[in-house]
Amino acid sequence: MALGFHQNNLSSRATLLLMFAAACCVQLSVSSCGGMMGAMRSETARRAAGSFYQAGSMGLGALSASVLLWMSSRTSHDMLGLAAAAMIALPSLAALAAPKQATIETGSFVATMRHVWVECKATFFHWGALPYVACMTFPMASGSAVGLLTGVAKQYGVDGDHVAWINGLLGGLLMAVGSSLMALVRVRMRASVLYMVVGLINCIPLCVLWLGPLRPQTYYVGVLGYLFTVGACYAMFTAVVLEFLGDSGKSGSGRYSIINSLGNVPVLYVALVDGWGGQRWGGRGLAGAEAVVGGIGATVLLVLLLTVARPRSVRS
Repeated sequence: MALGFHQNNLSSRATLLLMFAAACCVQLSVSSCGGMMGAMRSETARRAAGSFYQAGSMGLGALSASVLLWMSSRTSHDMLGLAAAAMIALPSLAALAAPKQATIETGSFVATMRHVWVECKATFFHWGALPYVACMTFPMASGSAVGLLTGVAKQYGVDGDHVAWINGLLGGLLMAVGSSLMALVRVRMRASVLYMVVGLINCIPLCVLWLGPLRPQTYYVGVLGYLFTVGACYAMFTAVVLEFLGDSGKSGSGRYSIINSLGNVPVLYVALVDGWGGQRWGGRGLAGAEAVVGGIGATVLLVLLLTVARPRSVRS
């Protein structure tokens, strides 16, 4: 990251390659987090870990982005890169304070790969995996409008300064709060079912933007409510990923990455649907398009989960 900002031209190929390499390294951390959360035996602990994992990612991410934006007009590219690198590297030193863990016995490469294949087959290649794949790929709770709502703020009479606060730092912190609060939910309900319920709740603030008057108050209430519920949705998404994952075993990090990556599918196609709605009917159309497809997806899958499809529970 620091080397990327050190380049004279931030739009050069070298800069983009270095930034891409940094992003790939970040994914190794994401995979490791998934493997650690999958090693937890308690469903309560898993949900709490997933909630705080998402809260830290969104809350600290929003705070870090705000700091870097503030620095961007006050310091050099080199200093900005060093600050970004420090925000990544310094918190990672907390890992040194983690309690010592028992060493995992490893065999030969061939034996390890055979064990990994057995775990992957047990996770993915059975009919019980289909409800989970549907949870990952259906259009509810995608959060696709997060980056698009800024483009329609003017239609609601909201200026740029308010957009920066609402959709920036304040919005990121609200997403973190929404995610954290899911750790306190003690409903005896499968993570996949609760995810659908939270997905339906996420449609409510979208309906405010869709059906409400084109006024700043509508934008504030709708966007803040949307970002708060998106945080809750992301926490439950992680809970479903961990429920699908089961025990980490030797391949937990890799299987977590595969399952987690499926969540990018609805983000892409729902964003296209949002864009189509926005082009035809403006800001209301953007919010309405996501509310409709998300509401239909969550309702259909909720009915299936409660009747036909009953995903397996986490192995203990």
